[in-house]
Parts: sequence; C-alpha cells; structure tokens
Amino acid sequence: MKLKKYFKYAVRFLFLQSVLTFFTTYYFDNYLLPQGALKNNYRIQIDANLLEDKNRFFGFISDNFVKIDIVLAIFIFLFLIFLFSTKFYTYVNELSFSLDTNYFGEYFSIFLIWTSSVMVFTTMLRFANLISRGYLLIYIFLVPIFLLFFRNSEIISSILGRSVTNESFITINLEDDSIFRSLRIMTFRKNIGNHNIKNNNEIINLIDKVNKEREINLIVLNFNDLKKINEKLEKYLIDLNKKVLIISKNKIEFNNYFLNRQEFLYDYYLTYFNNDVQYGSKYILKRAIDISLGILFILTFFPVYLFTVLYIAKLDGFPTIIKQNRVGLHGKKFTMFKFRTMYKDSHKDREALSELNTHTGPLFKLENDPRIIKGTEFLRKYSLDELPQMFNVLKGEMSLVGPRPLFEEDTKLFEEKYMRRLNVLPGITGLLQINERNTNEFSVWYKYDSEYIENWSLLLDLKIICRTPFAIFKSKIAGK
Repeated sequence: MKLKKYFKYAVRFLFLQSVLTFFTTYYFDNYLLPQGALKNNYRIQIDANLLEDKNRFFGFISDNFVKIDIVLAIFIFLFLIFLFSTKFYTYVNELSFSLDTNYFGEYFSIFLIWTSSVMVFTTMLRFANLISRGYLLIYIFLVPIFLLFFRNSEIISSILGRSVTNESFITINLEDDSIFRSLRIMTFRKNIGNHNIKNNNEIINLIDKVNKEREINLIVLNFNDLKKINEKLEKYLIDLNKKVLIISKNKIEFNNYFLNRQEFLYDYYLTYFNNDVQYGSKYILKRAIDISLGILFILTFFPVYLFTVLYIAKLDGFPTIIKQNRVGLHGKKFTMFKFRTMYKDSHKDREALSELNTHTGPLFKLENDPRIIKGTEFLRKYSLDELPQMFNVLKGEMSLVGPRPLFEEDTKLFEEKYMRRLNVLPGITGLLQINERNTNEFSVWYKYDSEYIENWSLLLDLKIICRTPFAIFKSKIAGK
C-alpha cells in the first residue's frame, strides 16, 4: 500500500516538475526579461553572474551546465522537494477538523512558501534588478493556483462534474452537538438526514430506503461502545461501494479483511473506508476518456445526428428529442436525452400496458410495442436513438460505459443487492450490451452490472467500447 502511495507521489512530482519547468523557462524568457534590444544584454549579465557564482562555489561543474534553463529547473526541483516535505500539501486528511469549505487558506499557505522561495532564489542569484517586477508579481500569484489545482483530485473532479461540495451524507446515532460533525469529511458535504436506530436490520433498511430516494455518498455511523459489528451489516457496508465513517469508543474488530484507515481522536476510534469504485484519480481518468471520445464521436457522426432529427420530424413532427428522468451515480437524478421513437406522451401509457411487459423485475419492455412510431424500428435496432446521450456524457451525468440508467420508479423496486448498480456512472454501453443486449431478465442485467463493478478498470471500459459496434451488428445478423 505504501509503495502505491509513493508511486502516486512520484508521478505527481514528475508531472509538476515538467509543467512548472516548461512554464517558468517560457515565462522567464518572454515576460520576466525585458523584450527588444535590451534582452540580450540582460541575458548576458545573468549568464555572467551565474558563471561567477559557479566559479566561486561549484568549480567542479562544467561551464556547459551553467545555463539559465537548467538553473530554473533546479530551482523548481528544490522547491517541490521542500513543498512535498510539508504534510499539508501531500496529504489531505478528511478526518481532520475544518470549519469552512473554501480553498483560500490552502492557497495562501502555498502562496507563502512559493513567494519566499522565489524571493530567495532571485536575490541569491542576483536576478532581482534584471527582471520585470510587474510580471514577477503576476508569476508569483499564478503558480500557487496551478499547485492548488493539482494538490489532490477534489478541484479537478469538481470541474469534470463531481464536486465534493455537492456530495451528501447521512448520520446514524451521531449527536447533533458532536464535535465530529466538524470533520472535513462532513463539513465539505451536505447533511441530508440524522437518524437514531440501533437495530442492524433497520440500519440496512434505512440506508436502502434513503438511497432509493436521495443521492448518498457518505454514511456516518456512531457505534459508541460496540466492539464488533454484526456480520451482515458489515458485509452490507463494504458492498455499498460508498464512503463509510464509523465512530466508536472501542477499536472495532471486523469479520472481513478490507482496506480501511483508523485514527484515534478525542478518545474515539475513527474507522474510514472508501469503496467508491470511481472516485479521485480513477474518476478523473474515466471522465477524460469520456469527454475526449464523446467530442470526437459527436463531431464524426454529426451527419447521422442531423439525418435522424430530420427523419423523425418527417415521420411524426417535433420534438425529435425527448427528456426522461433517470437515476444516476449514487442515486443522483438527471435528465437523459433520447431521439424520440415513440408517439408523443407515450410514456403515460406505461401503466395501462404493464400487463404486456415481457421483462422480469424492475424492467419495462414490450414485444411489438404499439407506442413505437412506424419506420423508426431500425433506429432502435442499431441504438441510434441513444446518440443524444453523448451530451449526457459530456455533462458528467453518464459515461460511455456503465450500467444502463433506469427510471426512478424502477429503482424503487430494487432489492438491497441491486442498489450496487447505482454506485458507478451509468453508461450508454456495458457488459450487458456486448453479451446479451436483448435479454428480458433483470437477473442477467444485474449479473453483468455486478461483474462490471467488481472488475472495473479503464482497460475494461476501452474493451467494451471497442466491442460494442460488433455486438450491435452481430445482433442484427442473428436476427435479434
């Protein structure tokens, strides 16, 4: 585990070193040094100062290495070594206390370290009187913004559609005046419910009920004097694929082995584990793939979008795109887009046609559905009606790959174990679509969704994306 942590630090360090070195050398040459005829004179003076210092203190170094670009790279390297040695930058402890949800304090801390480093560097190497003070001031403010941006995954995740301040949590058996409510993990999230329940089954039923109605990202439980958790409840919490914080006076003995972190604070043990499958850097990389491939797809297939709009409009008029309320990541409600292949307001007839439903469980699908517009069958056969969901992907409500999003009324019919399918981004395609895309059995849906969650990786997503076109045309050839 430590090796993995150090590897992540090394990757981030090398990334910051590369980007900041490039930016600093470019900025130095194009802004900090006066432009025009005086530029060469100032550069000659700087080189002369560097050579003089080299001869006085580092005579063993070859003159070929005494170049301003190399010196700037060394400065960035030494600064990052110093910055990474400060615990506040390299480690964001969600189990620490925080009284606000803004990033100004974090920016200011980085700003002070950076400013003092720059001032010492420019003074010692006698740059102070040779570079532009105005552009130096801008440079001093810009770099800490970049460093704060890449301090951890929170800010990048927020920009890509998953802000920690938009996440929510519920508490169970935690007093209203508890000091632990000021922990960063709760301060930065929205509290949507406080509950007092002792019975294990009731705790499971409560979480399941709330999760079907609201978006939940974090569960906070206070077990007071408990030393061991009921095995069923423990397994349920682990399989939730959410963030879970357990507060207890005694150190909890778990029945299962799983990754968790424990801290002892104010005579209480805080046990935290995050089984959220798509979170942090994993979420960022998945969203980067979704956005880049989504934009490429829309641009490439724009003529198909245009043809489909005109074709549906000719058959049944406007609107050609419908909006449906669906349930997404961790129970978040969103509006999904589809090309309209059914007559207007056909969803209102769903209840009246429920007896003709050929699916099992919380699924609704009819053979020879009378609501389908004649002539649009091929749009559904080749999944062309799903094309507008690429815009849901760009918005961060869906992914290219994941379980299909269902209606809210369908979600309320899920059994406890089925709720796991909500804990990854819903997708346009998935394991189901490349294996048994036309199945009527929800148990088959759940089998593939569970397999996807348990084995999820970016490589698996790419494999599914590559296999999807073949699966669509294979089903057509097979007459499905």
